Amino acid sequence: MLKEFNVLDLTTEAGWLCGKMLGDLGADVIKIEPPGGDPGRQHGPYYKKTKDPERSLFWFALNANKRGITLNIESREGRDLLTKLVQETDCIVESFAPGALEKLHLDYTSLKKINPGVILTSISSFGQEGPRKDWKASDLVCMAMGGFLHLCGAPDRAPVGVSLPHGYFFAGADAAVGTMIAYYHREQTGVGQWVDVSIQQSVAMTCFNSVPWWQLQKVIQGRMGAFRKIGLFGGLVLRQTWPCKNGFVIFILTAGAFGARTNQLLTEWMDSEGMAPEFMKKMDWKTLDAKNMAPDFVKAFDEYVMKFFLSHTKEELYEGAVRKGMQLYPVYDCAALAESPQLRARDAWQPVEHPELGITMTYPGAWVKMSEAGCQTRRRAPLIGEHNLEVYHEGLGLPLEEVERLKQSGVI
Repeated sequence: MLKEFNVLDLTTEAGWLCGKMLGDLGADVIKIEPPGGDPGRQHGPYYKKTKDPERSLFWFALNANKRGITLNIESREGRDLLTKLVQETDCIVESFAPGALEKLHLDYTSLKKINPGVILTSISSFGQEGPRKDWKASDLVCMAMGGFLHLCGAPDRAPVGVSLPHGYFFAGADAAVGTMIAYYHREQTGVGQWVDVSIQQSVAMTCFNSVPWWQLQKVIQGRMGAFRKIGLFGGLVLRQTWPCKNGFVIFILTAGAFGARTNQLLTEWMDSEGMAPEFMKKMDWKTLDAKNMAPDFVKAFDEYVMKFFLSHTKEELYEGAVRKGMQLYPVYDCAALAESPQLRARDAWQPVEHPELGITMTYPGAWVKMSEAGCQTRRRAPLIGEHNLEVYHEGLGLPLEEVERLKQSGVI
């Protein structure tokens, strides 16, 4: 799809996903690292637990579908080489602090003098404008200041972080979308654009559904852990995440016609195994009303349903729910995702060769399926400076002796 689209990726791990997504769609993405390698290569876990910049699984995952070169853009010769690359590229993606590229004379104003149609996509903690644009922040800080962490964890403890840098992922995906919109605009007008992505703002946009909760139900969404507030003014707190024999399932007591079917089927299932109490068997579930659901009823319901769920695996509960037509879902871990027949049927996983390790690894494949010109993982992440000769000698036409000199002098 994007085979004629060329990208120079100058990002840290805050923006890796943007280039990865563009590469998945067919763009020729060149990841530019400082000589010696990107510091993000020190981010584990590592293949076979061997700490090595060439074995970072984090690097593998977010830099597949990219070629890789090394270049010291802070040196004069390095900037000259980058200028030559910019002349032939469509897009530059970067995640430096605001103002850093301007000091190197590589800001958008300077770049468009070199290439009027170039697209510059900038990813930073708080964006290129505003009173906090110069503040330094990690993914955790952006997740907190974007409002996401306010919703993570249990109400009786401080907010908790999530296990992966989702703020960086949100911003990377937004940057890829913004880049594609700018590319479409350029194809129509011939004019490039500066795409400005704030990680904080990308995080905040994922929480937009919290606002209607107040407007519609007068509930301020907060940390609820395994529970959920429902009803006008949030007067009712119901469990939605339940432990079972080998993990967790999602189930919530729901009122009205929608919930009546599932509640009745669950009661019958429990009764068939001698685990349904009399009050559940006698209950006319069609009359259950969330507005006046008594706390004592909810407590008793939770007690018996908890015992039933704990007597089964999540697979047994899910398969039984599907057969009976109930609303109940398993909480998958990564191992379960890898074995999911649904994801396998959609070619969600692809084998990718790592000849330097002598293995073939399973990678995520297409994140979107298309009838034409699909999305796929075509190559593993690059080794440090793997494509230096390909880019500098074959691409820019530098003599081999010059490439070696640049290497010895620390420019590449």
